[in-house]
Amino acid sequence: MNELLEYQRQTEALSSVAERLVWDQETVMPRGATEQRAEETAAMEAMLHARRTDPRIGEWLETAVPQSPSEERILALVARDFARAGAVPAELATEIARQTSLGQGVWAAARASEAPEDFMPLLDQILSLKQDEAHALVAAGFGNGDPYDALLDDYEPGATQSQIAGLFETMRPRLVALREAVLDADGQPEPLRGRFAQETQLRLARACATGFGYDWTRGRMDIAVHPFSSGRWQDSRITTRIVETDPFNCIYSTIHEVGHSSYEQGIDQDHAFTPLGRGVSMGVHESQSRIFENQLGRSRAFTGWLHARMGDMVGGLSITDADEFYRTVNRVTPGYIRTEADEVQYNLHILMRFDLERELIAGRLSADDLEEAWNARFLRDFGVAVDKPSNGVLQDVHWSVGLFGYFPTYALGNVYAGALHQALRAAVPDLDDSLEDGDATPAAEWLRENVHRHGALFEPGELVEGAVGGPVTPEPLLAYLEEKFGAIYDL
Repeated sequence: MNELLEYQRQTEALSSVAERLVWDQETVMPRGATEQRAEETAAMEAMLHARRTDPRIGEWLETAVPQSPSEERILALVARDFARAGAVPAELATEIARQTSLGQGVWAAARASEAPEDFMPLLDQILSLKQDEAHALVAAGFGNGDPYDALLDDYEPGATQSQIAGLFETMRPRLVALREAVLDADGQPEPLRGRFAQETQLRLARACATGFGYDWTRGRMDIAVHPFSSGRWQDSRITTRIVETDPFNCIYSTIHEVGHSSYEQGIDQDHAFTPLGRGVSMGVHESQSRIFENQLGRSRAFTGWLHARMGDMVGGLSITDADEFYRTVNRVTPGYIRTEADEVQYNLHILMRFDLERELIAGRLSADDLEEAWNARFLRDFGVAVDKPSNGVLQDVHWSVGLFGYFPTYALGNVYAGALHQALRAAVPDLDDSLEDGDATPAAEWLRENVHRHGALFEPGELVEGAVGGPVTPEPLLAYLEEKFGAIYDL
């Protein structure tokens, strides 16, 4: 057992180094270093794949005798990773790493120049590689014979596309009805007007991150094209982005990523450098970012503090009343961008991507036809024609780095967040008193105790059910949305 744990410790450390290469590429790496970084990433993946498929792991698993429930869970996770890694040929794993490293740079350049034709040939290669990976996993028994499920299992263990599709279909009618009622309502909130300097936005973003309990001694914030978080334990970093006419983009991207990063910072240090020392799934991860961003960050209590703090920093805002500012923060508009979408429409963005990527993996949709399919689906779902590729098929980084199966975890995270928020409010009834002072740490501490510290000790559903004290359904999320936006729009 000790040999296996020590071996795994080194693998986890090397995996953290590989993750840092990705952070560097998306933040401070010189633009001309893309090809070099692709080779470096491929080399790291080749080494990690060799470690994860080392025959000694199988031998250690056969003889290991766990001495505690946590060791028993470690063995289960190592066995799962060993089987999954062994199903994918080393050459394929290495080539996926190389092409997805290239993909991020090509995607960013194509996005900046509004030129999807510069990206689609590489996306076609990445898609082909991921299809090969999915079929290799299916051949090894993953995904119950379904290639998409085999990829989804990497982000949300045990989930299937049929389960998620059923969940989405349960949610869709009420979300669509709420959106229609909101958009038809009289007295629509006014947008915030003005230009907000980058340095001002970053100072405000740092203040928000601090208010949510982000540990700056174990983190940092940088600017990226597509905000993300990276790292774990003693080094968990966040990124944000700046749009001078839209400070909410920076503020809520920051709070969102703080939710992710705080999850990693809050994991019990005894789990460091073991398979337990990470978020258990992307659905649970997204629940942390979404509850920080929405139920807490867009609450009337917190936006009251934000209104005063922003006003002080910039010498006054175009929205002078705190109640109106709350309505503006939660304004529902049929926008293009998923990460900027309001709470009512966000899941509809995810449903669209979920359907498109299932078609891609199944081979029913090609990369060449993706932009046309995206634009047609967006017009159907949102009633607005996509005006440019960066607002359409090029807006998300995920497919460029091979993250097929990731998107549905965002909506699943919203469902988890709805249930967790209900339990949090019951456990901390005076939470708004702190949020009015810009202090979300009572909520962060409750989440740390009930979710974060466990890391991957439990399966995703087991973890969330334990935190909320019962089964998880979409009802708390839908009821929260209907109550909140019903009040904002006087429905």
